[in-house]
Amino acid sequence: MEPEHTDATHRVMDTQQKAQEINLDNGKYGTFAEIGAGQEVARWFFRATGASGTIAKSISAYDMQVSDAIYGPTERYVSQQRLNHMLDHEFGLMQERLTKKRGSNTRFFSYANTVAARGFKRKEDGQGWMGIRFQTDPNSPPSDIVLHVRLMDPTNLQEQEAAGIVGVNLIHAALYHHHNPDQIIASLMDGLSPDRVEIGMIRFSGHAFQEVDNRIMSLQLVERGLTQAAIFDVNGGVIHAADVLYRKPIIVERGSFRPVTRTTLHMLQSALKQFSTDPKLSGLGHPVVLFEMTLKNLSDGGVIDHKDFLERVDMLGAVGAGLGEDYHVMVSNYAEFHRLAGYLFRYTKYPIGVAMGMPTLRELFEEKYYSDLEGGILESFGRLFKNDLRLYVYPQLDPANGHLVTVSNCPVPRHLTHLYTYLLQKESICGLNDFNESFLAWHSRDVLARIRAGDPTWENLVPPQVADIIKQRALLGCKAAGLTSALN
Repeated sequence: MEPEHTDATHRVMDTQQKAQEINLDNGKYGTFAEIGAGQEVARWFFRATGASGTIAKSISAYDMQVSDAIYGPTERYVSQQRLNHMLDHEFGLMQERLTKKRGSNTRFFSYANTVAARGFKRKEDGQGWMGIRFQTDPNSPPSDIVLHVRLMDPTNLQEQEAAGIVGVNLIHAALYHHHNPDQIIASLMDGLSPDRVEIGMIRFSGHAFQEVDNRIMSLQLVERGLTQAAIFDVNGGVIHAADVLYRKPIIVERGSFRPVTRTTLHMLQSALKQFSTDPKLSGLGHPVVLFEMTLKNLSDGGVIDHKDFLERVDMLGAVGAGLGEDYHVMVSNYAEFHRLAGYLFRYTKYPIGVAMGMPTLRELFEEKYYSDLEGGILESFGRLFKNDLRLYVYPQLDPANGHLVTVSNCPVPRHLTHLYTYLLQKESICGLNDFNESFLAWHSRDVLARIRAGDPTWENLVPPQVADIIKQRALLGCKAAGLTSALN
């Protein structure tokens, strides 16, 4: 077996050097299938020395009827479904035609993409799917890496160039760094900057990646700045935002979820119930429900513990499974709510609801958080409350006197009272009518402290399915695994 690149010996290489290294490696041989945005990836290999050593075939089934004839019909040509059909077809042909002749000493691969770039008729950002199916050793079972790219250059030519660079980076990383998925992610943006390309989703599967947790890979995309947000279902499946949010009403709750408490869950359920009564939702189906965690929510002293992250996701999964609901988890780097709203507005113009507690609402009216905006708090709120976004606010007990604080008596700075009143009257801020006053005295940090202290009373402060998974798996430093609630 040939020696693999390692982090210690990894050389920083430009796109041309990467293509040339693969071309001169006699142990690797593959096909290129590209739809839309030109033959940008294959072009790099043709320009480099020795393309005949790498390229078995290059094809562009640009015409829709031709594409359907080769890969089968599809509803959308720039889609994950079309990409999967391309990889299935091209890799299957490689094995069928060349395994007998050179399969014993060659690692086969098939690269494919389907990309729509900016053009005369298309004025929005380019976007597309690309992936590679490859062998780690001759005759080994295949492995896949699939990703979604958003292209943000101002011209068609620049977007094509960026797509080509990402494609070469992906092929090189898969062939030389498949033993280290972290290194694959780290190298995808070589030669590019985050203002040109966003990697909104990545999925590893197959023989080489049996131990890879794609939720961690999604988190790393956000940590490394390759994207600002990633979404996956509670079973661990990574999802591109468009596949779950496109033209859907959305309800989102931000939190640390460490752990999920009865208050957390009831806040969401109350908001969802009130949100669903909006006449504008008629005929739109069930809203998409998102549990959102920011990098700040996940950080402990500037460090993100991946194990702790997975524990929180598993607890959210237990909540969804226990209620029979199809909840989704979102990880973002959007500290400000108006930036979160802007991300969701990319995919839908239908109503969006944000469930939050009274302390978060009060923070929204602190002007120190908007010093980076020329228009200050007014600019932030202008962005936030576009498209009829509404805040659904759960009350709190005033820690000083124990009185109930709701949207009707929320204290805001005096010079902002007219703005606050306007938002109330416009119903951009809505108080939640269905709340449980007994839930208001406890917060996640209080429940976490009880868990770590071995105080069994914590069990009545979280949903039963969350209590079960915490005890069964001794999550969050639980010292009382197996105990039943002393308060039953």
